[in-house]
Amino acid sequence: MRHSIFVTLCLGSALALSACDKGKSGSEDVERALADVNVIDESNLNDIMLTVGDPEEAVAYFKRSTQSQPNRIDLKRGLAQSLIRAKRPAEAVPVWKAVVASSEGTQVDRVNLADALIRAGDWDEAEVVLDNVPPTHETYRRYRLEAMIADSNKEWKKADSFYETAVGLTTNPGSVLNNWGYSKLTRADFQGAEKLFSQALSYDNKLFTAKNNLVLARGAQRKYDMPVIQMTQVERAQLLHTLALAAIKQGDVTTGKGLLQEAIDTHPQHFEAATRALEALENNVSNG
Repeated sequence: MRHSIFVTLCLGSALALSACDKGKSGSEDVERALADVNVIDESNLNDIMLTVGDPEEAVAYFKRSTQSQPNRIDLKRGLAQSLIRAKRPAEAVPVWKAVVASSEGTQVDRVNLADALIRAGDWDEAEVVLDNVPPTHETYRRYRLEAMIADSNKEWKKADSFYETAVGLTTNPGSVLNNWGYSKLTRADFQGAEKLFSQALSYDNKLFTAKNNLVLARGAQRKYDMPVIQMTQVERAQLLHTLALAAIKQGDVTTGKGLLQEAIDTHPQHFEAATRALEALENNVSNG
């Protein structure tokens, strides 16, 4: 309602302008006012498509827009962002490249290109792109990507430094702390990983990947009691299942069987994965 009133007011203003001068300048003012309204409408629609709109619908919208207005870099950005949201990073890469190569390309666009390349699995080119971003461009996203690339190269000191910098550049570092913890987990630094996963959950207690990773880190240390964290009944069952598999991997089969049974009993519905795992263990024992 507010939007339609605003448009009506704009149109009313345009008509008032035309009444002041019945000649050519009046019609030009009307056209200019209408163009302004269209820009406002388009800007609002672009924002909606980039945030709450269906990703595939957004891709279709920005594809049509870029075809009709190929020189509009903002529309190309919208298409690339929509392709990322639609989990089509390989298609987003050439669009981001075109944006970066344009006269309107920014360092933020380069970072977005690196992000798309990582999502598409091209880590080497992503590293080259980030190397071309000047060190004065200090943002959370840039350093998070730098940390991930250092991780992939097993450059642990660099990774730790980049993760630490990224954490300091955001007010909600839950996801990057989870990434950092997973990095520690892959290095078999289980205590360090446990600490980072706990920190991640202190910022975002709904981050299930951090909960699952925390249980893995504890299981690797033979800590088979559940951590004191916020969880739903379904999450508790899933985490017990993860902990059971960690125990079995450590050779603590009896503990693992008990945890599997607890997971089955805890889950409010039939827990197929835990049931299969328990049956496989029991068949192993009976056939052994």
